[in-house]
Amino acid sequence: MTVRLEQLRRCHFAVDLGAARTRVYVKGAGLVVDQPSVAAVNTRSGSLMGVGDFAERMTGRTPGYIRVVRPISGGTVVDIEMAQRMLRQLLGDKVRRALRRNLRLRAAACTPHGADPLAQRATVETLVGLGARRVELVDTLIAAAVGCGLPVERPEATMIMMCGAAATQVAVLSLGAVVTAERVPVGGEVVDQAIVQHLRHAHELILPSQSVRPLQLALSGNGLTSQGPSSTVINGRDVVTGLARSVRVDTAAVREAIETPLTAVLDGIGKVLRDCPPDLVADLADRGITMVGGSALLPGFEQMLRQATGMPVHIAETPDICAIQGIGAMLEGRIEPLVLNPLAA
Repeated sequence: MTVRLEQLRRCHFAVDLGAARTRVYVKGAGLVVDQPSVAAVNTRSGSLMGVGDFAERMTGRTPGYIRVVRPISGGTVVDIEMAQRMLRQLLGDKVRRALRRNLRLRAAACTPHGADPLAQRATVETLVGLGARRVELVDTLIAAAVGCGLPVERPEATMIMMCGAAATQVAVLSLGAVVTAERVPVGGEVVDQAIVQHLRHAHELILPSQSVRPLQLALSGNGLTSQGPSSTVINGRDVVTGLARSVRVDTAAVREAIETPLTAVLDGIGKVLRDCPPDLVADLADRGITMVGGSALLPGFEQMLRQATGMPVHIAETPDICAIQGIGAMLEGRIEPLVLNPLAA
């Protein structure tokens, strides 16, 4: 870990390529990009019509010759060329010129735990295309734990749950490394799809993709628990007639539809605890689980986990940007390596 930190301190910028959002941290400047990982392309000319927030607003509203694409899926770059073009536009000319002044530009990037070599290579090639001469890869779980202030360097158990758009990663950390981890292919996108399918089958209503989040916000407060709001009105399109229609949705049924895919997350937590050494599990009884990632803000998710596991569950102060904050702290040198034998110093 000492050598890794020394290498990271030489990096000039860091990138967190998420399925939902892309974030860029520039050394000395902080977080400069926090935009959706979306690009809109003119299929006739091949030119970019927009990226980030502007492209996301175009989703489902474009004519046939404009295609909205997501070059990143599950934290893995699936279209290197498009990811590079998107990053160039998100960074802007001013930031790119400032980075080019470094003759030996170094970059750091977050990668999902257990990512295969092909996925890691795609991330490296994406940043090399932006001018980086060397790319350091950092485990997203480690970066997120550092970003939310967990004592990952100590010989004590820390349990973190990274709730992403495409997947959820659960891990126990100790001594600056991952002791055991499990990846569950359930994230915010699966929850959104469960809501859409429920409304289609129960109410014969097609819900626009941009209306899913407002429905989740209607479950705010106690959210997924039974003390939440009893009903809410949602607008959509009738499956049979194709006309616009408003229906009053029973939120208890929506909560049940959401809980179905989330049970897989509970199974992942149980597997991690079973694979973890008993001494570390004893530490977790008091410290519990720390939730990070954008999907950690799903209303009521925290209460559901607390009731199902009997463990304390906490949401990080800024769960959506913990990973990029953590890797930024490593770049700035705010994280000190573990001293293995302080008495000998």
